[in-house]
Amino acid sequence: MQIGIDSFVSLFPDPATGVALSAATRMRNLLEEIELADQVGLDVFGVGEHHRREFLDSAPVVILAAAASRTRRIRLSSAVTVLSAEDPVRLFQNFATLDLLSLGRAEIIVGRGSFIEAFPLFGLNVKDYDSLFADKLDLLLTIRKNVQVHWSGKHRAPLTGQGVYPRPMQNPLPIWLGVGGTPESFVRAGKLGLPLMVAIIGGEPRRFRPLIDLYREEDRRAGHAANQLTVGIHSIGFLADTTEQAADVFYPGYAHTMTEVGKERGWPPTNRAQFDAVRGPTGALLIGDAETVAKKILYVNEVLGGISRITFQMSVSTLPHRKLLHAIEILGTQVAPILRKSMINA
Repeated sequence: MQIGIDSFVSLFPDPATGVALSAATRMRNLLEEIELADQVGLDVFGVGEHHRREFLDSAPVVILAAAASRTRRIRLSSAVTVLSAEDPVRLFQNFATLDLLSLGRAEIIVGRGSFIEAFPLFGLNVKDYDSLFADKLDLLLTIRKNVQVHWSGKHRAPLTGQGVYPRPMQNPLPIWLGVGGTPESFVRAGKLGLPLMVAIIGGEPRRFRPLIDLYREEDRRAGHAANQLTVGIHSIGFLADTTEQAADVFYPGYAHTMTEVGKERGWPPTNRAQFDAVRGPTGALLIGDAETVAKKILYVNEVLGGISRITFQMSVSTLPHRKLLHAIEILGTQVAPILRKSMINA
C-alpha cells in the first residue's frame, strides 16, 4: 500500500487569534512539508487545485515543479486537477514537463472538482459540468496515447494530427480518476481502466464498498489488465504522539473550516461530538497516534476489499507548522512501517 499526503495549501486564519500566515510563508512551509515527506519515505505528495481566496493551489504544477527540485523519490501528483476547466493539451504538456524534471515521478488525478469557481473564471458554463469533463477526459487520454492527435468533441476546436510535446518519461503518464460518491464516476473509471482515487471525508468508509465493487465489475467487463485495477483513498487525517493530542490540536481548525464550507452548502455547524464520532473506529477521519491510525487504515483496507494507496489531507485545519511536520514524520517513520509489515504478513 502506498502512503502519502495531499494538500490544498490552505491559508485559513488561526481560529483562536484570527491571524493567518503570509502567502509566501505558507508556500515555503509547504515545500518543507514535501521535502520531509520525501525524506521519511512516504510514497506520494499531491497538491489540489482551487480558485478561492483561502487556498494557494491555483497553479499546482508550478508548486510540484518546485518540489521536484527538492526531492528524490516521492511521486508528485495533482489532487485533483479540475479537468473541466483545463485545456487538456496544456495540462498534458505541463505534467509531461514535470515528469521530465522529476525523472518520472509525475501523476495526474483528474476530477470535476467540488467547487465551481473555475467555471465563470475561465468563461465556462456550469451547466456543461458533465459534458465538459467527459469531452476533456477523452481528449487527455487520446493525447496520452498518441503523439499526433486526431480528435473532435463538443467543447473545443478539433485536432487534425497536430503533435503534442514534450512527451513524458513515463509511458504512459499515470492518470487517475478522482471521484466522490457519484456511481456514474465509478462506472466511468472502470470502463476506461483508470486508477480510482476516492475522496472519503465523512461518514463511514464502508458505505463506499458497493461503489468500489461497481468499479471493479465494470473494469472486469471491459477486459482491462488486472494491474490497472487500482483503488486509492483520500482521507482527512492528522497524527500526534497521543490520540488525545492529535484530536485536540486538529479539531479547532477543522471545525472552523467545515463550518465555513457548510455555510455555502447548507450543512449545520460542526461540533466536537460529531468530530469525535467520525474519528471513531469505523469513521472516516484518520486522527490519532501511529498505532490508532494504522489500525484504522487496515480496517478501511479490509472493508473496501483492498486499497492500493491512502493519502492524508491535513491542511483542512489550521495547524502550527512544527506540528504538521511532526505529523508527517510520524506517518513516515511509524505508521508506514506498521502497514507495510501487516501487508507482508497478510
